[in-house]
Amino acid sequence: INNYVNKKIKNNFIVYTHCHSSSVSKSLIYSKRKGKKFKVYSTETRPLYQGRRTARELAKEKIKVTNFVDSGMHEAIKNSDIIFLGADAILKSGVINKIGSTSVAEIAKVHKKPLYIVSDSWKFYPKDIKIEERDFHEVWKKVPKNVKVRNPAFEKIPKKYITGIISEKGILKYSEFLKKAKKLI
Repeated sequence: INNYVNKKIKNNFIVYTHCHSSSVSKSLIYSKRKGKKFKVYSTETRPLYQGRRTARELAKEKIKVTNFVDSGMHEAIKNSDIIFLGADAILKSGVINKIGSTSVAEIAKVHKKPLYIVSDSWKFYPKDIKIEERDFHEVWKKVPKNVKVRNPAFEKIPKKYITGIISEKGILKYSEFLKKAKKLI
């Protein structure tokens, strides 16, 4: 996976990522160690701020990172060259990833930015899965009366927004990935 991601990063690129994906972080660190010069824009990813984890990991490796508030993702994506997102599950119809990922994908499409899912192929799941909703107290500890808080943890990125999937199988179009992944089950 690291070699394939490295092929997609050009010198002086700005790479955008959302939340935390060990596959994305490891591949960016690998590219830096292979001599690629690039910057990363990432979002904080509320309410648990997993994007800060990504920023810390990359900064520790001397990769220049700008961390945006989630509501600043449009500005970050518009000024990026390529988007790498991880995957919690890869389905026939799209990819399950952290909430906000569909907005990332839609903004990327508007600005004609390539969006790649960076993931191991074993994350392919042949059936639909229920999207997790987490405890609202992660968002707001003492909610005022008459206020309801929703805290969906994940969402599905429709495959139409995904340029390709980068896995140990290579850099593949969504349909190509599905063909290879179905052979594994």
